Amino acid sequence: MPARDQLEVLRRMTPEERYRASRDFYWTLRRHKGAFLRSLHPDWDDARIEGEVRRLFSNART
Repeated sequence: MPARDQLEVLRRMTPEERYRASRDFYWTLRRHKGAFLRSLHPDWDDARIEGEVRRLFSNART
């Protein structure tokens, strides 16, 4: 749950700013997931890492 000050910052943002922030966050999470998978599976090539990231994010639920 976001803190009050975080909510206030979000309320002051324009819809475009909120969209950009959420989009940037999404792609940052994908990069971090790829790095994490690479640390677990150093023998996997880039295509396999990206495929696994794609699979995990396509099956994600909110």
